Amino acid sequence: MGLEEQSCIFCKIAAGIVPAYIVHRDAECFAFLDSNPLFPGHVLLCPREHYYTLPDLPARLIAPLFSMTQLLAKAVEAAVDAEGTFIAINNRVSQTVAHLHVHVVPRRRRDGLKGFFWPRQSYIDDGARKAVRDAIEREVRKLLP
Repeated sequence: MGLEEQSCIFCKIAAGIVPAYIVHRDAECFAFLDSNPLFPGHVLLCPREHYYTLPDLPARLIAPLFSMTQLLAKAVEAAVDAEGTFIAINNRVSQTVAHLHVHVVPRRRRDGLKGFFWPRQSYIDDGARKAVRDAIEREVRKLLP
């Protein structure tokens, strides 16, 4: 374990050093109940290896992580009789633990969670919307092989 991993609470949970309410564990990832849940059944899914953000995650772990996200969404809904789930990942901003984790949060209509947790900002006009779209599209093209 490197220095960063030694201080990471999620790495310690993965190693069994820190106890948690584990709901799943396999070779690539592990999932446990959030200690400060939005609602009962709020699960965090993490890769076993220490990666800070989603862009840091190696391609070989994308399928296992998101297959398990899909499975957990179904499991959480069934386990707590939820009507749906909210799936979220924070990258740096609002990321309270510097270890990639996927939130799987059970949802019910009128549960009090109002969309996103921050104010929305509209585009000034369609020109501004198009400029942002074009900029993202250019960056996607740069990143594709």
